[in-house]
Amino acid sequence: MPRLFAALLPILMKKRSWLAIAVVAWLAFGGSSFSLPSGSLMPDMGIDRLWKEPRDVLVDRVEDARDVQQETVEQFQTAMEKFKAVVNFDGGELEAQYEQLNSAYERSADRAKDIGARIDKVTSAANTLLDEWRGELKDYHDPKLRRVAERQFDETRTRAEKLIASMRAVEQRTEPVLALFRDQVLYLKHNLNARAINALDAERDRIQQDVDGLIAEMQAAIDEANAFIDALKA
Repeated sequence: MPRLFAALLPILMKKRSWLAIAVVAWLAFGGSSFSLPSGSLMPDMGIDRLWKEPRDVLVDRVEDARDVQQETVEQFQTAMEKFKAVVNFDGGELEAQYEQLNSAYERSADRAKDIGARIDKVTSAANTLLDEWRGELKDYHDPKLRRVAERQFDETRTRAEKLIASMRAVEQRTEPVLALFRDQVLYLKHNLNARAINALDAERDRIQQDVDGLIAEMQAAIDEANAFIDALKA
């Protein structure tokens, strides 16, 4: 253990993160008796924070959030297709159609639930990067370079705030659309007959409109995430 501690100490101390300090302490105390304190000021304990620079962590988190939103778009499109298949049902096993619609709805709900968790991770990573960056601004001796750094900091903070707000808006928009699907699925579950099909048909246009609006908003957030990633990598 002493050899491992000596080998890892220089690497860990380069990472000025709470987690790196915790690992150093854990190794120093034998790797068994030390435990993280409750009520930690750093709720996001992702291991990527230990080995990556804050900027790289933020890029990864934004990419993850973007990918989940893209998966959600595709899943809502699938759910809408299954809903249309039920509405256009013209014979056969209606229960089988219901099962497909219900499965598509449940997958859509799961994907939508992931969005919030991913946004939380983006927010945490953005705060870490900006906190470190803000602290380093005072280290500049050249006023001109400091002004450039301050402008870059302000631009990045503004872009991050805009991106997170866009993602939160999408997150809030998904619940009403999911509620529409949930109502149709529940109604169909207990009314597997032609009358139920007619009732669903009456709601088709409204649901299609809401799904289209949600997908358009998600796509805008995805495009904004891509632009944010490009700016950080530039």
